[in-house]
Amino acid sequence: MQPLIECRNLSKRYKDVYALDGVNLTIPDTGGIVGLLGPNGSGKTTLIKILMGLLTPTDGTAKILGREIGVETKSIASYLSDFNALNGGYKVKDQLDYYGDFFLDFNREKAEKMLKELGIGLDRKIKTLSKGTKEKLALILTLSRNARVYFLDEPIAGVDPAAREYVLSTILNNRSQNSTIFLSTHLISEIEQYFDWVIFLKEGRVVLEGNAENIRQAEGKTIDALFREVFRWMVW
Repeated sequence: MQPLIECRNLSKRYKDVYALDGVNLTIPDTGGIVGLLGPNGSGKTTLIKILMGLLTPTDGTAKILGREIGVETKSIASYLSDFNALNGGYKVKDQLDYYGDFFLDFNREKAEKMLKELGIGLDRKIKTLSKGTKEKLALILTLSRNARVYFLDEPIAGVDPAAREYVLSTILNNRSQNSTIFLSTHLISEIEQYFDWVIFLKEGRVVLEGNAENIRQAEGKTIDALFREVFRWMVW
């Protein structure tokens, strides 16, 4: 079976600083949720941006389903960035129009259904929405694409517990069938039960990768406990 994601000696250097340093990954195309775990500054966002074709690596290669990163891979990957990329001057329905024009796989009916459940009116100006509602709108737009892989960069960081529950349920219940969620986070305890595969990044290097349940059994501890052990002085 063709791996979903394959990285070989992948590096990204800024002058003398390595954001990624010789990353090797092979993630199977089996669906589910991949936890990309590490403290701030560990290279999570850099890795995602390279896989989305938004950054060019300094060295090494990266592929999605055997394809070099480019137009073809962008058409099967949906990305939720760690910053708000919505147009504040748009109404919600205008933002849906934009996604529909830009992404051929955008399912407007699905997006409108999720927005209705959340009580977000299509005629609302985006700039009038709260920060939390804007984050939910961005998530809905991302998940309304019929993608093979969804890259979600810190979707629950800074979100209160009640909103976090909504975000997680939205992610779990609205991804495309047989797709993979690639979820970057440093908040582990309440979501590790959903991980099928985990990657630990530390200072731009992979220190652990594999099937989540196999790792739990081999180490005799939860992913959260192992994370705290590996990143003892770096989590806060």
